[in-house]
Amino acid sequence: MCPAITLETYMNGWGSLSSERAAVAKTVLAIAEATKAIADLVGRGRLAGDLGAVVGGNSLGDPQKNLDVQANDLLVAALWNAPIAMLASEELAEPIAMNGQADLAVALDPLDGSSNIDANLTIGTIFSVLPLPKGRRISATAFLQSGVEQRAAGYVIYGPHCAIVLTVGKGTLVFTLDEDTDLFRLTHPNVQIPVRTREYAINASNHRHWGSAIRAYIADCVAGKDGPRHEDFNTRWTASLVAECHRILSRGGVFLYPGDARRGYEQGRLRLLYEANPIAFLVEQAGGKATDGTQRILDITPEDLRQHTPLIFGSAEEVERIAYYKSESESIEIGHRSPLFGERGLFRR
Repeated sequence: MCPAITLETYMNGWGSLSSERAAVAKTVLAIAEATKAIADLVGRGRLAGDLGAVVGGNSLGDPQKNLDVQANDLLVAALWNAPIAMLASEELAEPIAMNGQADLAVALDPLDGSSNIDANLTIGTIFSVLPLPKGRRISATAFLQSGVEQRAAGYVIYGPHCAIVLTVGKGTLVFTLDEDTDLFRLTHPNVQIPVRTREYAINASNHRHWGSAIRAYIADCVAGKDGPRHEDFNTRWTASLVAECHRILSRGGVFLYPGDARRGYEQGRLRLLYEANPIAFLVEQAGGKATDGTQRILDITPEDLRQHTPLIFGSAEEVERIAYYKSESESIEIGHRSPLFGERGLFRR
């Protein structure tokens, strides 16, 4: 039997307590409606055309694919009627001014993981809803505020089923799209990330570019029962932030996209505004942690719409452990651990 609570019912009930909440609720529901159309495109695959074809480049320097453009267009069209003053998207060169009387701003990654389109792997849409600061109306600087100011955030995941993962600051919830009724229905009302984990996700092909702290952490995981952790670990990597986050919300784990020595990757590759902030909000509301390796993501104030950040999130104990590795700075050498990382380590179980 399908759960009775729909996304619309939940958001309207939550939004009934204030005018700001009501505006946030209408905005989230507008995003959800657009993502149903995106889910339909994704589900049709090549029958909907060559969705993975490169059709240009976006303002951030990434290849822009057919589905990137279509997803962006669907979201922009849906949000014209929402109570938002400005919209910023990874696929647009500049933010769009919308309803000048509104008090909200929305930041979008219309299609996360677009490199997976042709491979029929999981992709998604990420969104962040922010208040419009007073005195910064209809200006790109409206988006330059820390993640703690977010009023709502989430993502829609297009996988074997479609679901919207949402927080309005009252926990993390999952609404699954019911194809029989075309409604998102509440299926997970209180997602909690396990505190401990034995699973990590990182792009190991970049190993030679990492700083010594990250290399030391991964080496200790790889060493398994024979190493200082005294237990075996699994590794995962799908090159889709929403897929990585969804797995961690489902069963725990830790995700790492650190800065590294490659040109242009010194501060990682993920965007603070469009990706890291909404994911961090979801993760914290589910009991996990999200940092840039040392600092809480939600405490960072962006200086630019395109600002990159390292991102480490997931099970709280493991994120804290990585911070301790980082606190030892780049003096850590593989095979030469301080007592913190050996058998007498702080996190030994």
